[in-house]
Amino acid sequence: MGKPIDLRSPYANGPDRHSKTARDALQSLWRGLNMPDEAMDVIELTGAEPVFPSSFAVGTAAQASMAAAALAAAEIWHLRGGTRQRVSVNMLHAAQECRSYFTLDGVELDVHDKITGVYRCGDGGWVRIHANFAHHRDGALALLGCPTGPETSREMVERALSTRSALDFEQQAAEAGLVVTAMRTFDEWDRHPQGLAIAGQPVLTVTRMGEADPRPLPKYSQEARPLKDIRVLDLTRIIAGPVCGRALAAYGADVMLVNSPHLPNIETIAETSRGKLSVHADLETADGRIALANLLRSAHIFVQGYRPGALESVGFGPQDVARIRPGIVYVSLSAYGDSGPWAQRRGFDSLVQTATGFNHAEAQAAGSDRPKPLPMQILDHASGYLMAFGAQVALARQATEGGSWHVRVSLAQTARWLRSLGRVADGLLCPMPPIESYLETTPSGFGQLTAVRHAAQFSLTPARWTRPSVPPGTNPTVWPFN
Repeated sequence: MGKPIDLRSPYANGPDRHSKTARDALQSLWRGLNMPDEAMDVIELTGAEPVFPSSFAVGTAAQASMAAAALAAAEIWHLRGGTRQRVSVNMLHAAQECRSYFTLDGVELDVHDKITGVYRCGDGGWVRIHANFAHHRDGALALLGCPTGPETSREMVERALSTRSALDFEQQAAEAGLVVTAMRTFDEWDRHPQGLAIAGQPVLTVTRMGEADPRPLPKYSQEARPLKDIRVLDLTRIIAGPVCGRALAAYGADVMLVNSPHLPNIETIAETSRGKLSVHADLETADGRIALANLLRSAHIFVQGYRPGALESVGFGPQDVARIRPGIVYVSLSAYGDSGPWAQRRGFDSLVQTATGFNHAEAQAAGSDRPKPLPMQILDHASGYLMAFGAQVALARQATEGGSWHVRVSLAQTARWLRSLGRVADGLLCPMPPIESYLETTPSGFGQLTAVRHAAQFSLTPARWTRPSVPPGTNPTVWPFN
């Protein structure tokens, strides 16, 4: 790495050197799913790169993905009988919303474990360890021969890795079901079997997976938001999946977050659960499966972020859900896609950034010898809005064509899309902007919540969250009466 590279040179950017505008990016997403061109006449995108300190078009990714979800909501409203309304998204506001910033009772929480982060290995390579969940942290420490108690320090981990190969440790961790990735360059990822497996795929897919009669959307009422009376089951955790459900809730859907009583969550659940009901269902038990099936029978959208194949084992894979609820829109999120040798691997935004080349490329642009992350978890947030976009596209198709539909998004595909948006020559010189003017404070079941208000603006049906975020299991496992 060493000194900063010139991002204006072909060497710096390779195939990514031609940057796209946010409108270009949005139009490509919109036309890629055969949405009507006339809807593009009502979208207004303001702001320009750079908005955050990055050599990548993170503001463009935030704005375009959010605009796609919001414009799809406006299109649903139009299908329900409303006139087309204007939708606007400001780039800086969208990027601020993708920071996952929030406080509870005035306190900003630290969601990162001290062991989480990057480490240099004995072969000169780097690995990133995700340790924010205790079982992932303790598993990685045990694999390294380190104690798992509070006395363990980063220095102990560094010493243990000083005799390891980065790629070998990545493989050992994957075999143990842990979350560790080695840092790669873009070129190395492009030649990797998993990079090759997803190379020809679109950023998201919406496919018909079964037959069902159309279910016409309820007629609109003038004061209602676009997704009023649309029921969404949200079986996701961490950030990307919850962002999808949060967006659908902002556009009026009844979103029910379904958590296992035995799985941990991270503190961001207070922020990503705005607008949602929250229930417990243990799918390892007959009672939990029956409760979920009963909810499913009147749902429109089913969103899940488990590893490929995990829900099939308990009877809620795509085909299972389509049999229980013909006409369902099933949305799947994965780390690395549903095909290729890494399809079953666990992964989070920070790890996918490391594996797919972003940490190396950002460090190279900054002239740093240490892996450099993007300024926010944009792969998570953009994936969440792409999921919401695809879900609404499929909902519209179901209403007009019938069928059951499967929407698939992966963090690795979103990473590939972010690369396609090009580089920002002076992006790393941009200071991190203040966030205070974008915040709103509301009561929640976790305390007084201060977080970024939604960036998508609608001229006729303002987006908002009418339900406060509440802890898992707060609500009964029944839909509210509308």
